[in-house]
Amino acid sequence: MKSLFVFIGGLVLATLVSAQEVAPDALIKSVSTDVLEIVRKDKDIRNGDSKKAAALVEVKVLPHFNFTHMTQLAMGREWRNASTAQKSVLIDEFRTLLVRTYSKALTEYKNQTIDYKPFVMRPGEAEVKVRTEIKQPSGGKPIQLDYYLEKTSSGWKVFDIEVGGISLVTNYRESFASEIRQGGIDGLIKSLQAKNKSGETAAVKK
Repeated sequence: MKSLFVFIGGLVLATLVSAQEVAPDALIKSVSTDVLEIVRKDKDIRNGDSKKAAALVEVKVLPHFNFTHMTQLAMGREWRNASTAQKSVLIDEFRTLLVRTYSKALTEYKNQTIDYKPFVMRPGEAEVKVRTEIKQPSGGKPIQLDYYLEKTSSGWKVFDIEVGGISLVTNYRESFASEIRQGGIDGLIKSLQAKNKSGETAAVKK
C-alpha cells in the first residue's frame, strides 16, 4: 500500500495547465479531484490493466516531476562523479522504476480520500512543502503524505515526496550508495536496469 500513497503524491499534480498562476496547495487540491475521478471510473485500471495504467502515468503524472533533480538528490555526492552519459541513463532508469511503481499503485486505488493541511507560502518562495493526509475508506490509520515542489521556468515541479515522514529521495540515496559501494556507478545502473526488466517496483521503507 505504500506505493499507492507515493503514486497519489504524483497523481494529484497531473493535467496542469497553468502551474505558475496557481498556488501549490490550490493546484494539488483542484487537480487531484479531477484525476482521482478518472481512476474511480476506469474499471480496466482498477482491475489491473498495467499497460493502461502506465500510459496514464506517462501522460498525466510524469510531466510534473523534475526527474533530473530527483536523481541528483538520490545520488548525493556520487552525482558529480558520474559522466554525462551515466547521468542520462540513471535519470531514464530511475524514471522507468517510478513509472512502474505508480502504475502498480494506480491499480490498487480503493477510494481513499485526501485531507489537505493548512499551507503557508512566503512571497517569492521557490521551494515549498504541501502537507496532506490520506484517509482510508475502512477507517484505518491515516497516512501522512507531503510533497516538495520547486518553481521552475515551466511551472511547479515535484522533486521529493514524503510518505509517513520518510523521504522517497532519501530512501533511494541509501540504496543507491550501497549499490555504488559494491559495483560503482555502472553497477548501480545495471541494478536499476535489472529491476526494470523484471518489473520490480519502487518502495518506501517503513
